Amino acid sequence: MSATVKPVAYEEACDKVRAVYDDIMSSRNIDFVPNVWRTLASHPPTLERVWYGLKEVMAPGALDARTKEMIAVAVSATNGCEYCTRSHTRQARGHGMTEEMYGELMAVIGMFNQTNKLIEGYQVEVDGFLKEV
Repeated sequence: MSATVKPVAYEEACDKVRAVYDDIMSSRNIDFVPNVWRTLASHPPTLERVWYGLKEVMAPGALDARTKEMIAVAVSATNGCEYCTRSHTRQARGHGMTEEMYGELMAVIGMFNQTNKLIEGYQVEVDGFLKEV
């Protein structure tokens, strides 16, 4: 697979994009800019919006980092995004997700994708008590 736009190399980036790249590398403690960010940099406002939004959402809060990354894996796997599934699986493992946890996570993802599609296909009416949630 190749991108539909030309990824922006650090050396070719404008100052605004380089600032985001520097923040990405510093925040992730890496010495390179991953492909996703170099590709999004083809439109600097999108790069900024997505990076800073992601950074804010994934910051420490009521949910711990591992839980947030596992949710990201679930959404990414469900949406069929290989890049995101691999990236967030790596991050979740870095935050302590074990292979047992990963197996259970995949089981939950698979089960709820199945039941959601069945319920959607059957057009199951929502019970009244659930509408109060």
